[in-house]
Amino acid sequence: MRHGVLILPEHRWSRARDLWEKADRLGYEHAWTYDHLMWRWLRDKPWFPALPTLTAAAMVTSRIRLGPLVASPNFRSPVEFAKELMALDDISGGRIICGVGAGAEGFDTRIRGDHPLLPVERAARFGEFVELLDQLLRQSFTEYCGDWFTAAGVRMEPGFVQRPRVPLAIAGSGPKGMALAVRHAEIWVTTGVPGRGSPERYEQLLPFLKVHLQEVDNACAAAGRDPASLRRLLVAGVSAGGVLDSVESYRDASGLFQEIGITDLVVPWPRAEFPYQAREEVLEEFAATELEGSRKNGENECTR
Repeated sequence: MRHGVLILPEHRWSRARDLWEKADRLGYEHAWTYDHLMWRWLRDKPWFPALPTLTAAAMVTSRIRLGPLVASPNFRSPVEFAKELMALDDISGGRIICGVGAGAEGFDTRIRGDHPLLPVERAARFGEFVELLDQLLRQSFTEYCGDWFTAAGVRMEPGFVQRPRVPLAIAGSGPKGMALAVRHAEIWVTTGVPGRGSPERYEQLLPFLKVHLQEVDNACAAAGRDPASLRRLLVAGVSAGGVLDSVESYRDASGLFQEIGITDLVVPWPRAEFPYQAREEVLEEFAATELEGSRKNGENECTR
């Protein structure tokens, strides 16, 4: 199993730098940050934008992969986003993973005064977003005209370090989102139980995850894709509580999730209060015994 961490963009860089450097040093395979303008539980607290944060992180780390978890068309368009990713991929030396999702109604849409979308509209917009983004990340020249997005002769030069493109990690809990992940992504992303933001124990997630993982397998079969070629990443947030209660629970959760088919486990960097309250020592002790191989290898691969 690959292990990652989620670092909230809540600290000034003088403090945040230490967290990203430590994640790299501990041996985690990937590190992520949320891509929101504001976030529900910290809406009145400090909050920095994702891509500048990831750029700064890329410049102070050498091994760990980095990415937004997840970017969405709520306030991003594929053309500008692809250009920014090209710079980030270059600065990081080819260590970027692009996490994307459809984007739910919330602060990101309300503070911009955006018109609420129907579920069918949101799904259609996300489908175009992923389709165009995939083309922009692969091609040096793109023409695209859709109902939601346009690319009129966009050139992507000098191009990306990673070929054929930056890996995509797509979050999608419904049939359409899973189909997009199967068609375009290297990684399918889930938080466990869609729509549930209340604290739960990680053991309670297993029945729900098994159902979703089977649905992903079915989507792969329908598309003629080998299910083993699609990684499955679980973000163990509040809907998977208790993972970081101790090193033993972290190890137990990792084993249980791996047993049912999760390939990547991302845990939040511990905070002093809700959400993600835990002890940082748990990360350190777990890494010392479980991530030794990652530290020795010095680099990570993200292949289909």
